[in-house]
Amino acid sequence: MVMAVDADLDLNTLPLFLAVVDAGSFTAAAEQLGCNKSKVSLGVRRLESHLGVALFTRTTRQVQLTQAGEQFMAGCAPLMVQLDELMSQVEADQHVLQGALRIAAPEDFAAQVVAPALVAFAQQHPQLNLELRTGDSVADMVREGIDLSLRLGWLKDSTLRARQLGDFEQYLVASPDYLRAHGTPKKPEALADHAWITFTPLPAPLTWQFSKGKQTRQIKMQSRFRANTTAVTKQLLLAGAGLSVLADSIAAPELASGKLIRVLPGWSLPKGGIYAVFPPGKHVPARVRSFVEFLQQRLSDVR
Repeated sequence: MVMAVDADLDLNTLPLFLAVVDAGSFTAAAEQLGCNKSKVSLGVRRLESHLGVALFTRTTRQVQLTQAGEQFMAGCAPLMVQLDELMSQVEADQHVLQGALRIAAPEDFAAQVVAPALVAFAQQHPQLNLELRTGDSVADMVREGIDLSLRLGWLKDSTLRARQLGDFEQYLVASPDYLRAHGTPKKPEALADHAWITFTPLPAPLTWQFSKGKQTRQIKMQSRFRANTTAVTKQLLLAGAGLSVLADSIAAPELASGKLIRVLPGWSLPKGGIYAVFPPGKHVPARVRSFVEFLQQRLSDVR
């Protein structure tokens, strides 16, 4: 079945339809769009009336696309992407950034680095709406509507569209209480006898290579605690659960206050990268490109 869309179609109903598909309900779509539920419902009904088909099957618990709705969605979504790309290009040409910018980043990095950068960026571009989502897990950028994902460390997937913005030092740290109770390691080999807090997103979280001049040591740790976010890893460190590694910017406040102590400061760990990861596709909106360049400049200024 082919549905013809004529010039009388109210294009304002299309974002309402797409929001319901994305959010899974009329109520959630209204919250996402910042309007009332009746506006969303009325807009979708007008679209259905114009097309002469039902786009959703509605029950008391859920909203699902009909077969016609799925067909319309399949044809509509690429057109909306093209429209967004066109608008982004116009923004770039006019030097005015507007619309929504959704960014994902690890929690501590988001709080200490990305959030201040976003505030400064927003002051330069008052027509932008900004959203910062946190977490260390790899987000499904398309499904979650993420425009830009910032990641630390090493990218496991070589097919990702990514740009390295900078790098960071890794510090081996522990709390003063832990070191008083268990002793301070004087050489990398001693770490094998200490409690280790494993940061699970890393590809090899228990194996670490230390270097000092021409000397290198690869040590296999013994793990007692496991965490999947930097925020939880830091809290376990502060509670005296063991030793672990944090990025320099994430450890900096606690190192300055003495709540954490750098261990084996004469030995270095491999540097990690700070990456901007983009969703699949060739086009990168002007607002995303501008923020990436802005953040990269801020990162280089603090080095």
